[in-house]
Amino acid sequence: MTTLFGLPAHALLNHTIVVLAPLLAFLEILCAVWPAARRRLVWLNLALAAAVVVLTPLTVSAGEWLFNQQTEHSPILETHEERAEWAIYFAIGLLVVAVAQAVQHRIESRAAEPKKALAVTVAVIAVAVGVWATFGVVMIGDAGAQAVWGTRE
Repeated sequence: MTTLFGLPAHALLNHTIVVLAPLLAFLEILCAVWPAARRRLVWLNLALAAAVVVLTPLTVSAGEWLFNQQTEHSPILETHEERAEWAIYFAIGLLVVAVAQAVQHRIESRAAEPKKALAVTVAVIAVAVGVWATFGVVMIGDAGAQAVWGTRE
């Protein structure tokens, strides 16, 4: 996918990832620490995680196409391109947390008592992956923004 509506697809798709990935990370952390939120949001999180996993490679591919349209690249654009290779790992991490929370939801909805060890394990993983993914998306996006708009002074 190279263009959408006459615009480079990367310019449109990256904004989807920049919004969805941190939002999903926040919702997963919320679900990890607040069981009532998990009961209501677990399936939405799973759907959003699946969307992020599908959209991330499309976004990276569109970015690679855009990158290859130029023969010379600034150092910050090369940094952006290198960091973008991390994106699929963030997306997969968010999907793993969403699946773990869905499994946790199914187990707890059928159990008489809450499973404390499971809840703590999933919460720790959700916080770690959420912070890691959000930081990564910010770092990728920051390099991309600097490549387009110029470096910060």
